[in-house]
Amino acid sequence: MADITDMMDIPKGALHGIKVLDLSRVLAGPSCTQVLADLGADVIKVERPHIGDETRHWAPPTFSDDTSAYYATINRNKKSLTVDITTPAGQTIIKQLIADSDILVENFKVGGLKKYGLDYDSLKQDNPRLIYASLTGFGQTGPDAKRPGYDYIIQGLSGLMSITGPSDGEPHKVGVAVIDLFAGLQLTIGIQAALLARQHTGVGQHVDVALLDSALSMLANVGMNHLASDKIPPRLGNQHPNIVPYQVFAAKGEAHFILACGNDHQFAKLCNVLSVDWHLDTRFATNPNRVANRGLLCAELTKIFAKQPRAYWLAALDQVGVPCGAIHNVAEALAMPQAQAREMIVSFAQQGSPVRALGNPIKLSASPVSYRTPPPRLSEHTDSTLADLGYDSEIIAKLKADGIV
Repeated sequence: MADITDMMDIPKGALHGIKVLDLSRVLAGPSCTQVLADLGADVIKVERPHIGDETRHWAPPTFSDDTSAYYATINRNKKSLTVDITTPAGQTIIKQLIADSDILVENFKVGGLKKYGLDYDSLKQDNPRLIYASLTGFGQTGPDAKRPGYDYIIQGLSGLMSITGPSDGEPHKVGVAVIDLFAGLQLTIGIQAALLARQHTGVGQHVDVALLDSALSMLANVGMNHLASDKIPPRLGNQHPNIVPYQVFAAKGEAHFILACGNDHQFAKLCNVLSVDWHLDTRFATNPNRVANRGLLCAELTKIFAKQPRAYWLAALDQVGVPCGAIHNVAEALAMPQAQAREMIVSFAQQGSPVRALGNPIKLSASPVSYRTPPPRLSEHTDSTLADLGYDSEIIAKLKADGIV
């Protein structure tokens, strides 16, 4: 487990000097800004006074300082500023911050910030270098643009749920809000592309990412199967639509494991382990034939795998290079020596915070990600941020008394 004290003398992050104003909340937008923050950007998270991001209250579970686990998932390395953007004074504060910002990230409904003068067309007049990144359910254009978007609903609308779950059961959602997270990564990519473009043009642009678009692109080969055949892809449970055998099997004692034969050579090695000659059988010798005879082949495999415990099969398959793996619960996954070696759990204990967090998977050799600060307390940086803008203590006190910050 990595400790933030190990990060004190590391080089500056790849995005050091980039200033981000984060007007997003919940998961998709904040997941993007956390990646930017991990990469060294200075991120100010704007929250509602006294309430904050909704995920602060999505508990239990919480850490011992009452930080919700959900909030801590995507808000480290940020500063918390509380501002009521519905007020003229609050809008002034935001515009002052934008004047010195490189990036603004927001996930309001389409047009929701225009009435406050915080839309892209308004803000680019004063800061033409601003990269304005919007993440919405359906995008800035199209007949559904103004509809609210939620990961679960988009999983259904996009077709993702239609291909997830057992073939003889109801459609299932993925166990985490995968579309929110995928869209957050798409937004991150778009922002970084806009930063590179700005080096050549000197001006920013509007980055428009939608949950639905992201979900449709996630259909990948399954979506392409439909485009190539005009057939509606079926729900196959733990089976692969294009590769056989590539699915979950139960070993003796009902411990499950994944077998993933990606080519005919691997299938031949599997047959050697099982002491069968199916790789010479025309019904199974090639992957297209195995797909055509999926039911027959997998029924036979099921019988054989039930004769030995999971550890036996994993060891035998690993030894000959047939891809396979156990199905872990979350505790087992995080306890893997490989996860520990890759520092995929981060502790903020040395800063007096009980928060432990999942690490960043991006490993850069010269400008690595850093874990500088734990998720901020609500309004923790309001006074210091306003002071940097030139507000004295009396003005800050009045803003607080008026409920502006």
